[in-house]
Amino acid sequence: MLAALALSRQALPACRPNPPVGCVLVKEGAIVAQGFTQAIGGAHAEAQALGNYSGNYSGNYSGNLSGVTAYVTLEPCSFVGRTPSCANTLINRGIKYVVVAMIDPDPRNNGRGIELLKSHGVTVELGVCAKEVQQFLSPYLGHA
Repeated sequence: MLAALALSRQALPACRPNPPVGCVLVKEGAIVAQGFTQAIGGAHAEAQALGNYSGNYSGNYSGNLSGVTAYVTLEPCSFVGRTPSCANTLINRGIKYVVVAMIDPDPRNNGRGIELLKSHGVTVELGVCAKEVQQFLSPYLGHA
């Protein structure tokens, strides 16, 4: 999660008004891909990490994700805005384990991303490095 937090910092300032989120994909104890929130309208952290895993940023993700765990600093979004739902993207790509540092306080999400993942059989671990991530992300939340 600390690697995902370090990536979050790279999202600034271009990602604003979206929060700076980081995501790492881990398989067999090694980071196999990573991403962070891009400029407005661009990929969110999860989509960029998936694109980096497959080498394709267009959303046509390829590559076997079996055994891959996604570590995300902020709860994956459950709604469609300028970009597709990150929770649905993780589900559709077959990610079965997601580690999230903190719940997204955005009222459009606020736990819905976690519930969506769980309702599709994804195991979710919440609160890993929560204090460190919350200290960094708090100033950027609620302004999108």
